[in-house]
Amino acid sequence: RVEHPAGGYKKLFETVEELSSPVTAHVTGWIPTWLRGSLLRCGPGLFEVGTEPFYHLFDGQALLHKFDFKEGHVTYHRRFVRTDAYVRAMTEKRIVITEFGTYAYPDPCKNIFSRYRGASASKKLLGFSRKALTACPFSLLRFFSYFKGVEVTDNALVNVYPVGEDYYACTETNFITKINPDTLETIKQVDLCKYVSVNGATAHPHVETDGTVYNIGNCFGKNFSLAYNIIRIPPLQADKEDPINKSEVVVQFPCSDRFKPSYVHSFGLTSNYIVFVETPVKINLLKFLSSWSLWGANYMDCFESNETMGVWLHVAEKKKGRLLNIKYRTSAFNLFHHINTYEDNGFLIVDLCTWKGFEFVYNYLYLANLRANWDEVKRQAEKAPQPEARRYVLPLNIDKGDTGKNLVTLPYTTATATLRSDETIWLEPEVIFSGPRHAFEFPQINYKKYGGKPYTYTYGLGLNHFVPDRLCKLNVKTKETWVWQEPDSYPSEPIFVSHPDALEEDDGVVLSIVISPGAGPKPAYLLILNAKDMSEVARAEVEVNIPVTFHGLFKRA
Repeated sequence: RVEHPAGGYKKLFETVEELSSPVTAHVTGWIPTWLRGSLLRCGPGLFEVGTEPFYHLFDGQALLHKFDFKEGHVTYHRRFVRTDAYVRAMTEKRIVITEFGTYAYPDPCKNIFSRYRGASASKKLLGFSRKALTACPFSLLRFFSYFKGVEVTDNALVNVYPVGEDYYACTETNFITKINPDTLETIKQVDLCKYVSVNGATAHPHVETDGTVYNIGNCFGKNFSLAYNIIRIPPLQADKEDPINKSEVVVQFPCSDRFKPSYVHSFGLTSNYIVFVETPVKINLLKFLSSWSLWGANYMDCFESNETMGVWLHVAEKKKGRLLNIKYRTSAFNLFHHINTYEDNGFLIVDLCTWKGFEFVYNYLYLANLRANWDEVKRQAEKAPQPEARRYVLPLNIDKGDTGKNLVTLPYTTATATLRSDETIWLEPEVIFSGPRHAFEFPQINYKKYGGKPYTYTYGLGLNHFVPDRLCKLNVKTKETWVWQEPDSYPSEPIFVSHPDALEEDDGVVLSIVISPGAGPKPAYLLILNAKDMSEVARAEVEVNIPVTFHGLFKRA
């Protein structure tokens, strides 16, 4: 086990300045000539405004990073995303919009009526206009914002993804932000509520090879019950109209509790099926309604755990938009990232990065925890839910005569699915990676060729008591692992880039941003590994620190 007594990981959570223009990186090793394009990544870059700190990992203001690869040369650029949250914080020199774990206190210079934006203060306080309601029917966040004057954050710090020919930085609310992937300039804010009935959308859409985008968000279903909508944004058509204008709901999943939707961070997709995993981490709507009127409350205060429900899995047919009436159940875990999902012989194989138990993992991701000294970091992580990569197998054809039996007949897995007398199907997983307080997280695969299909390899970021200190390749069939790790070095999510003439699944490279604060004048670098054996191919060093990034993509030139 690697230890981190020097605490170099604290540099992941330090404010940095944006760059006015790209800087040249110093390359050691040999960058493949075929690697041409840009690595785009998102994360927090501003951890306080003046004297006011942000408190949670998901609160810092969004910074967009780009490493450009051209003929063996590398440049690095970064710009803050000009969200409303950022622009107003810069203008007013204070935190103006409440973030995930940080409450924005009202401006002491203003009275209560002038705090409410937009419509007249009296209309905001008394209710909402009919026009506002029809513009966005059944949007929860809209409902709150008109009722309470709540401003939902647009801090797009989690991911960046393509829609048609455009690129959007996003968080998990109804707001996404269009950016220019070449200059990193912010183009405009887009409110998904104006196009489709969701309160927000995840930062992990699925993008199919033709450019179709699928995502999920909660919504008001029938008779004001909560539900989850799968939305589809079509590829760019000949008319060149913005595909977001053509967004539609394809299927609605029910909610296990009509007033408490589960927190959803990602979902599974194959060519024929959509898989939604409903976990016991719940958003309490009544808390949500009252919290915003309470002094000092934020998003984190609205989460609670259902200690008895376990986990419910739901499946829908993608093309027909039809819900399968099969009730899959298993014991409690937190889920943020699906690794991959595929179909095999009447079964769905669902590979997940889980955290055992119902307590919300985000409770352990306050910056004070993450910036603590190593012994304290370890002490906190000992109390947290424990990570495990798991494979669940969901039978699609159910015969009531098989009650009490394990329905899984695939020869290569130990996962089981037992039909119970109440017609639920109880799932037990096959463990594909497990180590005490060592997570295989931020999983990536050869997505373009193997997303939603049978596959062999996944690449992940290794978290050691929540500290990212290694990169890991996992063979999901044999459970063999390959690891890249160096002392006092802190990598980011590994992005797989396939060789243009690849013959095998793992022909290509893996890209990761690494900070090495202890080692000499160059505090950060872009690492390029051979995806076959995780050996170093090259690195491109820069003379600036790079704070934590969550997700991103490689955009081929």
